[in-house]
Amino acid sequence: MILIQLLKSLLSQYKNRFIFLLGNLSQLSQTITKLSVVSLLILVTSFSAWWTSPALATINDDRYEGNIFVLFGGNGSLVPPRMDLPTSLKREKPAILVFYVDDSSDCKQFSGLVTRIQEFYGRAASIIPVSVDSFVDREQYTAEEPAYYYSGVVPETVILDQKGKVVYDGKGQVPYEEIDDILREVFDLLPRSESQVLKRRSFNEFNSGMTQ
Repeated sequence: MILIQLLKSLLSQYKNRFIFLLGNLSQLSQTITKLSVVSLLILVTSFSAWWTSPALATINDDRYEGNIFVLFGGNGSLVPPRMDLPTSLKREKPAILVFYVDDSSDCKQFSGLVTRIQEFYGRAASIIPVSVDSFVDREQYTAEEPAYYYSGVVPETVILDQKGKVVYDGKGQVPYEEIDDILREVFDLLPRSESQVLKRRSFNEFNSGMTQ
């Protein structure tokens, strides 16, 4: 009898420990399952962010990736522009308006040329990139508003001289040389055929050209 009671006691103790162990294993299994689900969600979210990252942006598609001058023109100083159009007109400073949208492959490709224009004319002229998406829809605009000069295509480059007169309106991906020729005239510089370097005409050359 004593042996039987001892065996029952031992079985009872181990049974309780076994039940406790099973309970812990169940909790551990639930915890592992929860951690697995959370890890999977983090992995999926990270992959989605990586997949849609601007780092994967291509210059030949029409997807929105961010500001084109930062991503594709390599120039974060263009947006916002250093000087707005009303100020430029008031100071009689030539202005170069570049109309664009961020989800256009043509505009993305053209952004590098705008950076090149800034490299040579950024101090003498106001280079003003204008997002067409920022326009407020109205029937009429004033000459101090960029939308006044917009013709409905992108990219579009409009050059105003010191008096605010439109001296150039180039639509599409116009070549740098075409813009350079106009700006050389605006700033009275030697034509490219005479000097690749930006050099002002001499006083005698200017007078000679005026009297011929």
